[in-house]
Amino acid sequence: MELGENCEVMSHVVLGGPTRMGTGNRIFPHASIGLDSQDMKYGGEPTSLEVGDENIFREFVSVHRGTAEGGGVTRIGSHNLLMAYVHIAHDCLLGDHVIMANGASLAGHIEIGSHATVGPFCGIHQFTRIGAYSFLGAYTVVNRDVLPYSKTTAPRPMEVLGANRLGLERRGLSKEEVTELDKAFRLLGRSKLNTSQALQAIEAQGLRSKHVQALVEFIRSSKRGVAK
Repeated sequence: MELGENCEVMSHVVLGGPTRMGTGNRIFPHASIGLDSQDMKYGGEPTSLEVGDENIFREFVSVHRGTAEGGGVTRIGSHNLLMAYVHIAHDCLLGDHVIMANGASLAGHIEIGSHATVGPFCGIHQFTRIGAYSFLGAYTVVNRDVLPYSKTTAPRPMEVLGANRLGLERRGLSKEEVTELDKAFRLLGRSKLNTSQALQAIEAQGLRSKHVQALVEFIRSSKRGVAK
């Protein structure tokens, strides 16, 4: 177990390893960080957890190390807030400035892009991706990739409500950039075009900002399909 400078570990915290943690992290009571995976296939192989700087792990958060099958490493970036009872399973990859609200749970092999917000009690299926800057409403059950920049909610099935306008503007995107994303989301979700046709229409209409291009690349690289 390696702790960087200025980390605060409060009472009744359990730390396992191998775990490497950067500077300025705060771990609240009864959190469990770096213990073995719950994956039934895990056989005690040497695996690890890597954590960046200035993350907050609130009460009863649990984070597990990776598995040999999944690459051996669970990674959490920097400046993330994991609220009470959040669970992060084996081989998950979190970017930076991610917020996970109370009771949100990740199965194994999940990727969450930077600046994403996961609402309370969301359940995320293994091998799915949550795109950067996206917002998931409370109780959303996710079994397909969630588009970056989107605002998505459920009960079932998931429904994409469009670009996460307020959240994106708070994160520093210009009104022009948000408007372009809005146009792309309308083509993807509110037109009668299928996904391939919508991607062609996005290109034909000259929507080529770096954020729209990131959205398009996310869709094209999806293995589970995306929620629309």
